[in-house]
Amino acid sequence: MRILLPTGSATAAIVKAAAERFCGRYKIDVAVTGDIASFLAPGTLRGLLLAGNYDMAIVSGMCTASFADVERETGVPIYRGPRHAADLPLVLRVLDRAPLSKTVPADEFLAETRREEACRQVALRETEADADFIIRGTRIGGGSRMKVLAEIMDAHKRDDLLADVRRFFADGADIVDLGFGFDTTEDDVVRCFAALAEVEGPLAVDTQDPLLIAAALSRADLVLSLHEGNIPAVGEAVAEAGAAAVVVPRERTLQENLAAAREAGIRRLIADPLLQPVGSGLTGSLAGFQGAPRPLFFGAGNVVELLDADSPGANALLAGIAHEVGAAVVFTSEHSDKTRGSVAEMRRATEMMVLATDRPYPKDLGLDLLVLKEKRRRREPSLEYESIVDAATAPDEIVYDPLGCIRIGIEGDCIVAVHRGRAVRGRHWEDVFDTLLQEGSLSRLDHAAYLGKELFKAELALRLGRSFEQDGPF
Repeated sequence: MRILLPTGSATAAIVKAAAERFCGRYKIDVAVTGDIASFLAPGTLRGLLLAGNYDMAIVSGMCTASFADVERETGVPIYRGPRHAADLPLVLRVLDRAPLSKTVPADEFLAETRREEACRQVALRETEADADFIIRGTRIGGGSRMKVLAEIMDAHKRDDLLADVRRFFADGADIVDLGFGFDTTEDDVVRCFAALAEVEGPLAVDTQDPLLIAAALSRADLVLSLHEGNIPAVGEAVAEAGAAAVVVPRERTLQENLAAAREAGIRRLIADPLLQPVGSGLTGSLAGFQGAPRPLFFGAGNVVELLDADSPGANALLAGIAHEVGAAVVFTSEHSDKTRGSVAEMRRATEMMVLATDRPYPKDLGLDLLVLKEKRRRREPSLEYESIVDAATAPDEIVYDPLGCIRIGIEGDCIVAVHRGRAVRGRHWEDVFDTLLQEGSLSRLDHAAYLGKELFKAELALRLGRSFEQDGPF
């Protein structure tokens, strides 16, 4: 296969080095077409293709020009390469078995293709997996994926419980758990479950009060948690309702309480040896999972909520531990602001563990939980210049735009910029900025630079689920 790689002088050395690495697999011609690869003109590419006998051309993923006419005239397929020359070896390595896109940069396209294939594999394995039992169509235990149980604390105090439950299911929860505190009445429990009548997914009730458990059994598919203190009072009712139950140790051992639950007639049981938070016996509590009856319940949320660290890495590590001990259900919550997004994170982590089953490590899976850090740093050519000056400190004085100030905030999943009573709303900072510019809402270059900074900060806040304050720290 003969391939044309047009590039710019700034990245020519990187492209040529990549071509040399794969010279035994392909015949690659590197053509320098100017200073910057992304400035490649269709006419230039047309001339190069007509002068040679190529099977394909791979242009920079940063090119904005359309090469459709060139492809039609020459008969040579033209594909988008990676946006960064440093990623070219990754593309050439899979070129013979992974098709490229003619419109989407190769690094983005291949990553998306790999992600889609990973998701397909997760779904396929779940379809083919056996299970210890099934709750409202959801497989529990056996060879199935660890299921994410998302908790809603104080469910009876929620303004829109149905919306909260729907959001958790949309974020990847397999089961949504309604937690009820000591101030809850039986009527509160009945009211909450009645409000969820149209919900099709599995629901759980989280309370140790026999009266509240009984009040939930008309709809609850799973009960958290049973022990020697409530099994005598409500065990038979749970069995008659056909609900599954999570059993925990208390004064009696986990094994003893499981036996009592079986004697009460409950057939679908999940054992919870109780995972302790960091500093309160985390490593010691893990020993309780070894040799415990299956299926197992793993309370990861209790660890993450009591750890002042970003949740994605913590959830990934805990999902890995849960996978190693053979857990069937992983508990998570979003009770605090710092754990917001944990349901989606834990769902992604459980899918990673499915893909890691045949691998020594959960890496290079097509799915990941990298949020702020990169898997691989890009290596771009050094900047070229003839002279340099150190930037001076910006003046403290502010010269206000005569057209007026612009107030920036976040509403829902959108950036909102208000100028003289008129608001511009959008999801991307450049869309909001361009609209303000087109409407004549700013007149100074320093004001434009400031707006770009603050609008991009607002978009980052949306992406990362953080709060936003104009002129405040990020």
